[in-house]
Order: sequence, then structure tokens, then C-alpha cells
Amino acid sequence: MPLPGALESSPREFADAVLTPGSARSLLITTLGELVWQTGGPVWTSTLVRVLGGLGIEEQAARQAIARASGSGWITPERHGREVRWSLTDKLAHIFETGSRRVYSLSDPYTSWDGTWLALWVIIPQPLRRARRPLYAGLTWAGFGNPAPGLWLTPHVERSGEVGGLLEQLELKEHTFAFTGALDAVGLPRDQVVERGWDLAALRTRYEEVWQAMDSLRPETEDETLFTHLRLMNEWQEFPRIDPQLPEAILPDWAGRRVARRIEALRAEWTPVVRRRFAELNTA
Repeated sequence: MPLPGALESSPREFADAVLTPGSARSLLITTLGELVWQTGGPVWTSTLVRVLGGLGIEEQAARQAIARASGSGWITPERHGREVRWSLTDKLAHIFETGSRRVYSLSDPYTSWDGTWLALWVIIPQPLRRARRPLYAGLTWAGFGNPAPGLWLTPHVERSGEVGGLLEQLELKEHTFAFTGALDAVGLPRDQVVERGWDLAALRTRYEEVWQAMDSLRPETEDETLFTHLRLMNEWQEFPRIDPQLPEAILPDWAGRRVARRIEALRAEWTPVVRRRFAELNTA
């Protein structure tokens, strides 16, 4: 095992795997979520820089990401002489709390779905055209597909409150028509609606790539386990942005659920080692 303050280089498996490299910002957020929010204690700047360096992020880029996180109101500093340690703000803790529920739901088959859909027809007026991008991002995160221009559809009717908040924030509520109900035989069959609403073929291919990448991830040392864990968690947290989490009735034996269950198992296996090693680095 290396000395408490020293880190091994990033494991060689990363060069061969197809996991997304991750930006300084995304890897910082993953590190904060997995190792700071989960443990509840503050973290030194030097610790974050070391960990991000082991993940391939240059020191300057790491420090810039930390500064930007502070500027966004996600972390707050506490100075000790020349050193600074950071604590999460309530704002970021709330983001982690809500986001983690969505990430962990990737393995849920939603067998209780009763066939009801939530449909939105959103007309974006010219004065609010800047709302288009955040609207699309928010609806995609909530699991909506876009089978026709202006029409958004999801089987997750329980997320109507979340979507309502988004529409209020973007001032689009008065430009939106919302309906719930089952698809009728007078229109397109369900399979065609799903095919038009989501690019499931590309998503399935990505899941297969991640599954194959996991086959090559065999960390041997504590540092390799730390880096591998963070890289895999960084990949995992991106999937809710692209996976609509359709119920088992629509997508039986979906690749995304199998990948999520495997990642959950690896996370449970690696977490004790990862937290112990991180604590050593943060107290060195």
C-alpha cells in the first residue's frame, strides 16, 4: 500500500476501457457526491487536487473546477492558515439527494406501471425561445420522449410535479397542454410511439459498451479501486440524462437495468476501500 499522502498513477485499465473520460467539473462533482456528501465531513483543496490528478485532470483545471463550484454556491470554504477545506452547501446537498434517487432508480423495472402516460404539448413563443434548451434538458432528465414536434411523452406520471416546477420556472405553464391516459388504438401502436420518442438502439449500444468496459476493470490496489470507483460512478450518474427508464412492460430485460444492477454491486464492493483510502488522503 502507498504512503497515506501519496497516490499511484491512474490504473492502466482506463486506457483500454470505453468509459467516458469525464470533465474536471463532472469528476469533481462525482468526488464530492461519493466521498464528501456520503461521509459528511469537509475536504481539503489538496485532497481534491490529488484525487482529480489521479483521474487525469491537470492541477490548474482541478483548481479552476473547485473555484467554479464555489462560485456556483455548491461548496463553501474554511481557511486554516494557507490551506482551505471545503464543505457542501445545502444547495449541492439537495442536488445530490434528488439526483441520487434518479440514479438508483435505473435498476427499477417499474412493474407497477398501469399503462398510463403523461403527455405534454408545449408551444414555445418567440419571446421565450431561450427556454427551449433548459426545457428539453429538463424533460429528458424526467424521462420524456419527443415522438412528434411539440409533443412530449413519458410513462412516469409520478413526475408531473417535477415537470410542473420546471414549466413554472421557465414561464411556460400557460403555453403547455397536459394530459394523462392510455394510448388509443386509433393512433400509432405503442412500439412505434416508443421508437419515435427515444433512440433506444444507440442507448442500448452505449450500455453494451459500458458492460464490456466493466469486464476489464479489475483494480488491485486501494488507489486503483478509488480511481476506478469514481470513474464508474461518473459514468453511472450520466445515464438518467439519456435513459427514459421505461417500464418492464415496454422494455423487457432492458440492458440499462442489468448494467445498473452490476454497477450497484461493484459500488457496494468497493465503497469500504474507497472511503478508507479517501480518509487517509484527507488527513495526511
